[in-house]
Amino acid sequence: MASKPIPDIVVGRLPVYLRALSAMSAEGKSVTSSQELASRLGLTSAQIRKDLSHFGEFGKQGLGYNVSFLIEQLRRILKLGQLWDVVLVGAGDLGRALANYQGFHDRGFRIRMVFDNNPSKIGQTLAGFVISDSARVVELVRREGIRVAMLAVPAAQAQPATLHLIEAGVQAILNYAPTTLIVPRGVYVQNIDPAVHLQRMTYYLEPPGPR
Repeated sequence: MASKPIPDIVVGRLPVYLRALSAMSAEGKSVTSSQELASRLGLTSAQIRKDLSHFGEFGKQGLGYNVSFLIEQLRRILKLGQLWDVVLVGAGDLGRALANYQGFHDRGFRIRMVFDNNPSKIGQTLAGFVISDSARVVELVRREGIRVAMLAVPAAQAQPATLHLIEAGVQAILNYAPTTLIVPRGVYVQNIDPAVHLQRMTYYLEPPGPR
């Protein structure tokens, strides 16, 4: 019998658990509990235990979780035993910030290429990368076998850029453009739109008074 698919919302919480556990390890903690994790993350201990149970038994009742072991297991589940090469499309303000960000490598990712369609940027250097012409995405990304992309382009350019990435063999796209991408089955998209998250938060706030 085929195993039951893991809900995407559960998979989405695993990197959050990994981040918290890595912080605990840096603090010198060797053992933790679902209650301690829950208090750090604003979740319930029952939710954490249920999420982890999808993948096996990683702790013992009354003894908690070995931090190093659980980090190792989460990295295995998330396929972080290797360094994933990433292509970055868009060398504007956001693309520049992403290219210069130093936190990807330690968490399993390495930017390998940067593309843009602005003639004034093509051939320039950004964070040690020579910016390539977006017209060469299919050729260059396919040649390198890169399967992960970050998309930091204006909304109007996002769908065409996505189609080129898919043609190049990319299967996972982190989309910063404020639009919904249409992709075929087998291509996974994560959307990051700061304005959407800001709008979600203001629901909980009282409107500011007159100034």
